[in-house]
Amino acid sequence: MVYIFLADGFEEIEALTVVDVLRRADIEIKMVSVMDKTVTGGHGIMVQADCLIDEINGEDADMFVLPGGMPGTTNLEKNERLQEFLKYAVDNKVWIAAICAAPIILGNKGYLKDMHCICFPGFEKYLQGAVIKDNHVNISGKFITSKGPGTALDFAYTIVSILKDDDTAHRLKVQMQYANHY
Repeated sequence: MVYIFLADGFEEIEALTVVDVLRRADIEIKMVSVMDKTVTGGHGIMVQADCLIDEINGEDADMFVLPGGMPGTTNLEKNERLQEFLKYAVDNKVWIAAICAAPIILGNKGYLKDMHCICFPGFEKYLQGAVIKDNHVNISGKFITSKGPGTALDFAYTIVSILKDDDTAHRLKVQMQYANHY
């Protein structure tokens, strides 16, 4: 199970691209709101979450996904239950994927120390102890980080590669016209 967390002010492209691509890959996901069942993105798009954060236990998670956006990232970071899930993930070596501003949630807890990471430009100072990179997506330990809205497809395909395999990710790239051939 992949849990994609949503809070008011989330970056729609980053969240919904991951939802779409993972569902195309037949990966089970749930959009989890840390607020109300209806969540409003940073650009006014309203999304109906599959469930609320208090309705999951997280122990069945293969990955936790944190979309960025502001104030979505700070709204996620304030949620104590989400912080418990992230600590559980770190302690139990469960994958965490964060894009755009969302890696700051991990950086502020010190989880990214010595990890190779990327985030939206200007937020690097919050990635305490991380080795800052400049590519679209980084995998380091059990963390996947990505730069921002324009890298959302790369981020999603990377998640598919990890949870399924490279062939499935590449097949989706071709089907979605991201890549030209097999």
